[in-house]
Amino acid sequence: MRWREGRRSSNVEDMRGRSGGGGFGGGGMKFGLGGLVAIAAAYFLGVDPRLIMGLLGDGGAGVTQSGPVETAPPSDDAGQYAAVVLGWTEDVWGQLFQQAGQQYSPPRLQLFSDQTQSGCGAASSASGPFYCPPDQKVYIDLDFFQELISRFGGPNDATHAGSFAQAYVIAHEVGHHVQTITGISDKVRSAQGRASQEEQNLLQVRMELQADCYAGVWAHYKQDVIEPGDIDSGLAAAAAVGDDQIQKRTQGHVVPESFTHGSAEQRQRWFMQGYESGQPNACDTFAARSL
Repeated sequence: MRWREGRRSSNVEDMRGRSGGGGFGGGGMKFGLGGLVAIAAAYFLGVDPRLIMGLLGDGGAGVTQSGPVETAPPSDDAGQYAAVVLGWTEDVWGQLFQQAGQQYSPPRLQLFSDQTQSGCGAASSASGPFYCPPDQKVYIDLDFFQELISRFGGPNDATHAGSFAQAYVIAHEVGHHVQTITGISDKVRSAQGRASQEEQNLLQVRMELQADCYAGVWAHYKQDVIEPGDIDSGLAAAAAVGDDQIQKRTQGHVVPESFTHGSAEQRQRWFMQGYESGQPNACDTFAARSL
């Protein structure tokens, strides 16, 4: 993507290199890559890490609020690119909300190393990128993109600043923010509370596919900076984190009933639905008879 002239968002917290995510120390939950491979695989690009951390079952005990943190703007290419992509999401969703007679309140993006403390609890790089509804922040350890290549067969350019794979991930998480501020997330969580496990999983799949579609909507409006091969890179990233592909790599077989994010084909197709239409209304996965 042609990104260097793009506007850097001011809503970025660069906590990389700070112990425990910047002043939170080591008192939080500890994570190791070996013990969390299955968790990371199951919940890559998840909407709510409390589902990963087992906090929902006890009413959210241990969940702490993580407010805005003032840091210096990122100075390296990787951090600046993330800031540009976030700025682009602010521009696109701000315009779309304005057209609908509403005001868009953007999320903050925290870049961290190894582990951090979020409004949803402690998290580590093994948790993968996630959006936390209580503090309305997106959390990313940029080393994730190396994991995307080495563990999950993502596109080879995923670690490069300017890779559309990185933009797709950030736009997907911002899609979860859109779901939160429009009330979709609350409705889904309420419905999940009354549903069977299989129905809960299906609702979660619809949530994730809608976020993929919202990422496509964002990309539709950034075609002026998209270069040849970019969309293919994004589609390859979407496929790599499809439930079927992750399950094949981690357990050797596929169990569709346990899907929480959708298959590789579904994730790609819903991204393209948003990209080709440019319309958030085209992303109503909850009304779709077939995913």
